[in-house]
Amino acid sequence: MRVTAIEGHRIWAASYDDGLNPLLALEARVLLERLTGLAGSRFLDVACGTGRWTRMAQQRGAQVFGVDLCPEMLFEAAGKSGLAGRLSIGDACRLPVADSVADLTLCSFALGYIAPLRRAIVEMARVTRKAARIIVTDLHPCAVAAGWTRSFRSEWQVYEMDHHPHAIADWEAAAASAGLALEWRLDACFAEPERAIFNRAGKDSSFEELRRIPAVLAMCWSKP
Repeated sequence: MRVTAIEGHRIWAASYDDGLNPLLALEARVLLERLTGLAGSRFLDVACGTGRWTRMAQQRGAQVFGVDLCPEMLFEAAGKSGLAGRLSIGDACRLPVADSVADLTLCSFALGYIAPLRRAIVEMARVTRKAARIIVTDLHPCAVAAGWTRSFRSEWQVYEMDHHPHAIADWEAAAASAGLALEWRLDACFAEPERAIFNRAGKDSSFEELRRIPAVLAMCWSKP
């Protein structure tokens, strides 16, 4: 069944943290070692969903704030220890956050649901202080080109969510228009740490083929 992104996340929210998701596992594996120096910092999680990264940053000593457009996702996030009162409903293109406050702004697996890509990245640049970082991840354009979908299963029904494919050049142009400087880029593929997830989901036969396709695109920019 085809649904909008907001409808899909409303349905998905209650079970989002329960599923075996190799994309989230891969993203965590490649990002965690790069999220250093969080203690005492201000961490803004844009499109925070159920608070996966918000909670992680808080556990590492950051002062956290999460924003999402889906009330059901925020309800799940608020149930995590320490996150109640640290969350707000809001649009990534119109963040309810003051200028230049975040030491690290993260947007995980959300840009593909946002049509005005430039507006979202410019807005993230607005709320991030000078010399601070903005990190964005999403389903890799190569995976989209290979036919991968934004889909999930709930109560025996498969839902495919509307999304807006953005080329890497679009990310780069949007960041340039916001005055951001690239620090690093990752084109991450599934590897042995994710094999067990495929096995448990009964999809071990597809692992070798899928591991050859870049699955997660991540970019980190600094604000001069």
